[in-house]
Amino acid sequence: MNRKPTRRQVVLGAAAAVTATVLGTGSRAVAAPTVGSADDCGERYQGYRDIDRDRPYAHYMAERTAPAPTVVTDTYAGPPLSPDAVPGFGSITTDLAPSGYSTVETGYGQRADGVTFVAVRTVMPRVTAAMWDWWFGWHSTEAARYKLWHPDAHLFAALAEDRTALDIPDKAKYVGNTTFVDEYVGPKLQQLGIGFRDPIAHGFDVPSDQTIVFGRVGSSIAPVDLGWLAHQVRPVDGGAEMRSRFHMNLRGLHVPDVKQAACAVRRGASVDPTDLVLGLDLARDLMLHCGQEMNHLAGFLPELYAEFRG
Repeated sequence: MNRKPTRRQVVLGAAAAVTATVLGTGSRAVAAPTVGSADDCGERYQGYRDIDRDRPYAHYMAERTAPAPTVVTDTYAGPPLSPDAVPGFGSITTDLAPSGYSTVETGYGQRADGVTFVAVRTVMPRVTAAMWDWWFGWHSTEAARYKLWHPDAHLFAALAEDRTALDIPDKAKYVGNTTFVDEYVGPKLQQLGIGFRDPIAHGFDVPSDQTIVFGRVGSSIAPVDLGWLAHQVRPVDGGAEMRSRFHMNLRGLHVPDVKQAACAVRRGASVDPTDLVLGLDLARDLMLHCGQEMNHLAGFLPELYAEFRG
């Protein structure tokens, strides 16, 4: 009996087909000026190079990423949430309400329908929501800036549109924009395109002293969306707290950025259609990665903001 393909099979099949096309385009584009030179595409590398040490923000560069908070490392060492304890994506706007807390503030798990979930709460002394809105508009214009966030795992970053010099609010510099990153999540290299969306348009309640960074996570090579992320920053005594959420394996299709896809291939493609199925190991590693990078950057974000916000 013939069976209709599932949505997952359709998405993965489309990803495989278009990935093959892009990979072919990328391999031919080595000599094609329309794609750009290697300098235009940038290089992927770990740590910092001498040229990075000449950046005006070099004094914030660390050789290693600060450890994640104890609650994250303890959760990492423990079991995942049971499938029935994992909240659905449909509840994210109430999960990240302006006040109160959820049943799960730090944890990871996978629902019976295959959707993986990550939650991380990070306490950030001296930090404000405005600092994070500035950071998300500023950090992806240079790979060295992105590395400040997680010097162990962040390898490359670029923006679809550099808006840093525009006289617009900090939030407008990243909402509606896409950042393309190469980074390790655990042992696995990921090449991602994160399209930032307006959280209020999605239904979030965002008071003026808070922010929510909301984005669609996808592959930077294949035209496949992988899930959603949201980082809520709200004030607490002495600073702020960030409540991060990831809901993965919520797939869709998007129009690929052909130039960025070809550049990602040039840097060394990591894409594999099987990587588009994100299991518990990835969720566990993502929880640790998020705990590390948010805690690390929060340690010097107030000084960085004061020096470069302008």
